[in-house]
Amino acid sequence: MLMEFKKFIARGNVLDLAVGVVIGAAFGKITTSLTENVIMPLLGWIFGTIDWSNHFLVLGGIPADYTGDPTDFAALKEAGVPVIGYGDLITQVVNFLLIAFALFLLVRSANRVMEEIEEKMVKAENTKEEPSVPTDPQLHVLKEIRDQLKASSKI
Repeated sequence: MLMEFKKFIARGNVLDLAVGVVIGAAFGKITTSLTENVIMPLLGWIFGTIDWSNHFLVLGGIPADYTGDPTDFAALKEAGVPVIGYGDLITQVVNFLLIAFALFLLVRSANRVMEEIEEKMVKAENTKEEPSVPTDPQLHVLKEIRDQLKASSKI
């Protein structure tokens, strides 16, 4: 079993997958930073608020013993108050759209490269010359014999 596991890990697909996961995690952090530090502040500036994480709806009553800020989403959630955090949802949707768009561009570029390679391969196959027939004298003699046999079988 240990040998099978070693063989499995050594295969190229597993290593490629591991590299993809690490790069994906790093790309996710970049996208999160772009969303939280660039796009959401721009949206906040346009709509008049910068911090979207504190946009929420309180569904139930706030407990009487609650001493925190009633406008603090995290504190209300920790206190067990039922709240809908639509601001965080908006942030996550923007994050998802950025990642999806980046992946779309990556796949689109890869597809174009693959199409160009396939076109070049087809073009190369179509322009190949027909293999030349060797000019071996024996081949010429064999062709004459074949032709004579065909002619004699018709008689």
